[in-house]
Amino acid sequence: MGEFRHNRDDKGRLTIPAAWRPEIGSSDNRFLALPSPGGSITVYPPKMIEQLEARISQVSMGDLEGQRAIESLMSMAHSFSCDKQGRIQLSEKLLKHAKIAKEAVLLGKLSTFSIYGAAEYAAIQSDSPIDPEQQAAVFQRFGL
Repeated sequence: MGEFRHNRDDKGRLTIPAAWRPEIGSSDNRFLALPSPGGSITVYPPKMIEQLEARISQVSMGDLEGQRAIESLMSMAHSFSCDKQGRIQLSEKLLKHAKIAKEAVLLGKLSTFSIYGAAEYAAIQSDSPIDPEQQAAVFQRFGL
């Protein structure tokens, strides 16, 4: 959870907050990054990848629309691990999708996290301020 801002280093790596990383030496160090429709990157931590795989496997081979959507999504997917300092290297396709040049904003969402380019995140925040009534309606829809 939370919001963090990190710059890519001179090798293009981005640091994941310590609280979001697996323990050093853990065999559970495989993340999956996918493009999100809003121009960000959604990162699935190790414990969520298995659930995502199960959901995707439910799409029938005869569901051509579903299969094409999966192909499109997965063509930009990127699987990675953190190094000992918690740094990751995202693919150029994903960096371009999220318009990440130097600074990135990482937003924790409990079971996943999002990565935005800093300028894009600022634009989203200024273009669509959160309406408390609308937010309450969404929370109510999910029983929160």
